[in-house]
Amino acid sequence: MTSELLGFTVLGSATPYPSVDNPCSGYLVSGAGTRMWVDAGTGTLAQLQRHVRLEDLDAIWISHLHADHSADLLTAYYAALYADIRLAAPIPLYGPPGIADRLADFLTNTSTRSPVESAFAVEELHDGHQAKAGALTLTGRAVSHGMPAFALRVETEGRSLVYSGDTAPCPALTDLSEGCDVLLCEADSDQASPGEQVHHTPEDAADTARAAQAGRLIVTHVGRSLTPQDAVARASTRFDGPTDYAAPGTTFQVKAAHTAGT
Repeated sequence: MTSELLGFTVLGSATPYPSVDNPCSGYLVSGAGTRMWVDAGTGTLAQLQRHVRLEDLDAIWISHLHADHSADLLTAYYAALYADIRLAAPIPLYGPPGIADRLADFLTNTSTRSPVESAFAVEELHDGHQAKAGALTLTGRAVSHGMPAFALRVETEGRSLVYSGDTAPCPALTDLSEGCDVLLCEADSDQASPGEQVHHTPEDAADTARAAQAGRLIVTHVGRSLTPQDAVARASTRFDGPTDYAAPGTTFQVKAAHTAGT
């Protein structure tokens, strides 16, 4: 990936557990020399190391605390403190409220709390959260997933990428995605739930992209009852722009002015 361009590499996109050739949710977002690990689902730490070492990350961003989006933070903690990684300072970690104590609860097996903050400089997300990671401007919005969950907008040099995390269709995601060049949106559900919906269907992802006037839609986190091909085909019936699947290992460049390309 060219360091000057905003883009991302799919470390994994499986749900709710990794397949033999696809880890769970995780992406390496890069732009203007900045590198950020977005979601740390099961198996993504191994794939991250194909591209960057932990100590060379500028930030980590976690959408919510379900294991298929955050479990590899546990092994990243051990790597950062007890192996060959040498941190100049704790890695900035943006995540939902309570993320530090959740990690410590998993890692602690004595009365002494694990020193999570020695590995990660934790900043809790809130609706409308804004931050800078190197050259990247980050904006988070609270979305609808039945637990604290956040979508992310990344901007640099006039380019914009929005990642839905896990969420039902909701106004906050549409607002966050307005005019974005690329919308990376989950398509977990085969059909809308008759009860409280917590995920997008492929058609929902398309509707969100269309309402937001996104330049390109990339479906990810495709549920086990769907094939990636079906998810793309179904989304394409409702969204006229370029539509792709977040296949593991693929690198996408985010092109400005709603131009497409990989």
